[in-house]
Amino acid sequence: MGGSCAQKPRTRRGQVLLPFLLPLFYPALCEPIRYSIPEELPRGSVVGNLAKDLGLSVLDVAARKLRVSAEKLHFSVDADSGDLLVKDRIDREQICKTRRRCELQLEAVVENPLNIFHIVVMIEDINDHAPQFDKKEIHLEIIESVSVGARISLDPATDPDINLNSIKDYQISPNPYFSLMVRVNSDGGKFPELSLEKPLDREEQSSHRLILTALDGGDPPRSATTQIEIFIKDTNDNSPVFSKDEYRISVSESLPPGSLVLQVTATDKDEGINAEINYYFRSTAQSTRHMFSLDEKTGMITNNQSLDYEDVERYTMEVEAKDGGGLSTQCKVVIEILDENDNSPEIIITSLSDEILEDSPPGMVIALFKTRDRDFGGNGEVKCDIERDLPFKIYSSSNNYYKLVTDRTLDREQDPEYNVTITATDKGKPPLSSRTVITLHITDVNDNPPVFNQASYMVHVAENNPPGASIAQVSASDPDLGPNGQVSYSIVASDLEPRALSSYVSVSALSGVVFAQRAFDHEQLRSFLLTLQARDQGSPALSTNVSLRVLVGDRNDNAPRVLYPALGPDGSALFDMVPRAAEPGYLITKVVAVDADSGHNAWLSYHVLQASDPGLFSLGLRTGEVRTARALGDKDAARQRLLVTVKDGGVPPLSATATLLLVFADSLQEALPDLTDHSVPSDPQAELQFYLVVALAFISVLFLLAVTLAIALRLRHSSSRASWGCLQSGLCSKSRPGVSLDYTQGTLPYSYNLCVAQTGKAELNFLKCSAPLHSTQDVVCSSSPGALVHVGDELTSHPETLTLQAPPNTDWRFSQAQRPGTSGSQNGDETGTWPNNQFDTEMLQAMILASASEAADGSSTLGGGAGTMGLSARYGPQFTLQHVPDYRQNVYIPGSNATLTNAAGKRDGKTPAGGNGNKKKSGKKEKK
Repeated sequence: MGGSCAQKPRTRRGQVLLPFLLPLFYPALCEPIRYSIPEELPRGSVVGNLAKDLGLSVLDVAARKLRVSAEKLHFSVDADSGDLLVKDRIDREQICKTRRRCELQLEAVVENPLNIFHIVVMIEDINDHAPQFDKKEIHLEIIESVSVGARISLDPATDPDINLNSIKDYQISPNPYFSLMVRVNSDGGKFPELSLEKPLDREEQSSHRLILTALDGGDPPRSATTQIEIFIKDTNDNSPVFSKDEYRISVSESLPPGSLVLQVTATDKDEGINAEINYYFRSTAQSTRHMFSLDEKTGMITNNQSLDYEDVERYTMEVEAKDGGGLSTQCKVVIEILDENDNSPEIIITSLSDEILEDSPPGMVIALFKTRDRDFGGNGEVKCDIERDLPFKIYSSSNNYYKLVTDRTLDREQDPEYNVTITATDKGKPPLSSRTVITLHITDVNDNPPVFNQASYMVHVAENNPPGASIAQVSASDPDLGPNGQVSYSIVASDLEPRALSSYVSVSALSGVVFAQRAFDHEQLRSFLLTLQARDQGSPALSTNVSLRVLVGDRNDNAPRVLYPALGPDGSALFDMVPRAAEPGYLITKVVAVDADSGHNAWLSYHVLQASDPGLFSLGLRTGEVRTARALGDKDAARQRLLVTVKDGGVPPLSATATLLLVFADSLQEALPDLTDHSVPSDPQAELQFYLVVALAFISVLFLLAVTLAIALRLRHSSSRASWGCLQSGLCSKSRPGVSLDYTQGTLPYSYNLCVAQTGKAELNFLKCSAPLHSTQDVVCSSSPGALVHVGDELTSHPETLTLQAPPNTDWRFSQAQRPGTSGSQNGDETGTWPNNQFDTEMLQAMILASASEAADGSSTLGGGAGTMGLSARYGPQFTLQHVPDYRQNVYIPGSNATLTNAAGKRDGKTPAGGNGNKKKSGKKEKK
């Protein structure tokens, strides 16, 4: 065992501060650790305590991962004791072949910090091989004239062992003719020779059999035998003689196979057959005989294979020249191989960390490798480098060892792996190089939050969507890997109430698909905002938020609702009185409807579905205004019925109908007979007209009696109730029990439940009642001259209550400039054009609602005083601004932006004869 060079363990601070500089100088200061062992040691045999020789404790063996490295690993390190153990069979003859000195080069590698120590194990020879002859029998021919003392060379035995274990002596079986002589050459090799002790006599004995024994110097010695058969020939007294006792030549290893290497020559002074010389190999290893061939006749030596200096530096062989008489002589041939730069450098990776965290600091050791070039001298000096622009560097360690370290920070998302090409180049001429590619995988660290593919999302969802349907999908990407790149989605905020959020929407945590949990209603919820979060599964987790605005689009799911005209409390249709002298274009009434939808779905149009006399009236397509188309003729019926349908602009359109009962009369008394169900046919026959007039007069009298009786009974019945005592403001309501309203599903949340009692100065207070639009909960009552009259059986029971009514006030009439139109004094647009802007829409709505506010105003000249029939009486008091819904957000009513004035003197200037706009209630109940 030789000396050792060990490095004491360093602290972790030392590992950080001096990971590179100390290994550069340390091996130059230390000699390798040397061990000497005999060959063929059993596996597990202890070569030496490597840990102790390196100055390591037993605990450091496992902690610093002590191990040995070699091209063919014959040894290993015991992790418990630190002993260097034999791992594989060690055959000196196989490893070192014919070399006298057999050494194995090892490297001991430790980590934390990483370092290398050189170890030399010398393999000592043991006597594990017996001598061996090339032939089991040796045949010799000797001329009988050979003189006493002549020597005959024999083929020696070979023994791969060296030194004392090689061949030590030869022995021959006892015989009277021959003795054995051992010749030692300059290399120390021993060759047996037979010495003739007494003259031969072929006639006495033609052949001799001897046993040759070869002994080595082992303990115990080993031996080998061969039989020698000597044939006696006739006289040949001259042996061949070589020109040189030793031939020495140098050839390049690049010599091609089949080339002439050397030619040996020998001469013989004999003549004839005794002078014919043949050449043979003697005492030559089998490997040499395979490499070279010898021409028996010419003595030319040629190479059979390519020469390799790195494999064998020198070949030694014995050449025998034998003449025809059996005499022979030998010479030694030495062939030296000259080195050429025919071997590229080799790169051997001894340690590699192929997975690197992307947040690793610069200077971290990634790989440890060494180079080897089998060439000699400058041909075997190697330099290594790698490509530029890589975040790595190479540092030379010692004895052809290199370290690959990080040079700057890494980013897996930019470069997930690197293929580092290490190039080793020798200094030969021309230089040779080799390359090795190391694939380094960058391990992911959660350093990237998820990123949505949009800065914000907006999605349109039509209302009445099926619950559970997907309405949107958000997507976020995370360039990290594994859990660091697995994104989950959730809703973290909303402008909806937190408790109601889960009943509206949900999001799939895996796919980011947003689902509607309920059917949306555009009339209740126009839009809402969600804040969604994408969160990865890293530790710690990273997240990103994004906003998603959901716009609920409108569908045509609400039919128009007719606000005016309304039905009476008992479901019967009300009627309007029209002066008989009404001229063409006279505004009779107006159909008012609303639609809860938006846009085109709320664009209403009015159409006459059925009319008693289609040519007598005109209906505004967009305004719903009912006007006279011509003057009333003598043959026209006093009672007219219009069935109006209101359609929206949806696809398909939805519609509602309204029934208008129009009575042409100048007073209430004149209008009452026309409320009967009997129609007066226009017959030219005078006799038939007479009977009809008589019948009409009789029926009118009966009707007046019935109306009077009904009013008297109602006044008497109502005198005991507090409902006739109106409130201080003149308002009272009459409730109908058992009716409950629910406006949560999009119905109009308004009730027109206003009861107004107005008292005239000299007229009888008639009771005017109008049913609310959407319920029968309240009754609207008003007592004013010319007000709405409930026609029924109760009226006829109190005829004394009926008195003549004063002529209607003409102040309620519109002038041509004040009638609804597109703008100013222009008439309304009947073509259905869409309003130009929101201002026009609001002004149109204000015009429609202006007349409804008269009932609450009390000071307007449009039907505000006693005995007048303004728009408030025409449209009913339920159309005050505080009761009519604001549909500016979702309804468009084409018309005019002109406003009404209170100037009573600026009417159209025409006073109709007994014109009366009183609204009546038909005795026959009309259904919509």
